[in-house]
Amino acid sequence: GGTAVAARELLERQAGTSGGVSGTNVSQSSSGTVAGVAEQVGPSVVRIDTRTGSGQGTGSGFVLTADGEIATNNHVVDGATRIQVTTSDGKKYTARIVGTDPGKDLALIKLEGASGLKPARLGDSGSVKVGDQVVAIGSPDGLTGTVTSGIVSALNREVKVPTSQQSAPRARQQGEDGWPFSFGGRQFNGDTGANTTSYKALQTDASLNPGNSGGALVNMDGEVVGMPSAIYSPSTGDSAAGSVGLGFAIPVDTVKADLDSLRKGGPGGKGSSETSGQDSFADGFGTSF
Repeated sequence: GGTAVAARELLERQAGTSGGVSGTNVSQSSSGTVAGVAEQVGPSVVRIDTRTGSGQGTGSGFVLTADGEIATNNHVVDGATRIQVTTSDGKKYTARIVGTDPGKDLALIKLEGASGLKPARLGDSGSVKVGDQVVAIGSPDGLTGTVTSGIVSALNREVKVPTSQQSAPRARQQGEDGWPFSFGGRQFNGDTGANTTSYKALQTDASLNPGNSGGALVNMDGEVVGMPSAIYSPSTGDSAAGSVGLGFAIPVDTVKADLDSLRKGGPGGKGSSETSGQDSFADGFGTSF
């Protein structure tokens, strides 16, 4: 009788443990694979189409609040007279600039009439290590919701970029390389111009292309750890070579530290800019990284 009771108790404990382990494994599988991360974070990443005095541009951003606060790069929305945002489910919203920080290449925009959006989970870029797996989600060349993966290749790379599209001596045209930047005293993807800012970036070999800028670099727990902002994209002859596995992202800790300032308009509390409207945007390749 004692043996039977012990056996029954053992079987019951094993059944309970099995259920718990199964649940844990499902959760780990969901957040520990590229497919799981893409499914989890994809709805929090948006495409940003802009119209400026010199043409159209395409970039990316990620959702901060359910009512439509979006973080992106300053150079994605700089000079924009119209901003249209497309969410992962295809809904389109007009947006206005809430605040910009050209010195950190960051911007905050707000969607009009949005609700029920899925905010991204912001991680801790200070805990990121070289070799960590990461997933990049964005809209390279206007291809909404594109997912690529790789690793963190290096930390604290000092990258120098223009403070605005307008400061670059020659605007990037369709089909040319990505946003110009400087590293190690050398210019890449064109001249950065006289007005630049620098930041300590996460380097990744996840494939990034023009249009990924302002999107999400995500760890395998589904947390945003960086904002892709620059790539090295050498050209061959008259054509651009695209991504070669040298991408740079602003650490998410920098984004988090700047949010209060951006909500007040950015450095100096400039206030929001009413850059929104009902104009339609043509599909196609963007003009900024």
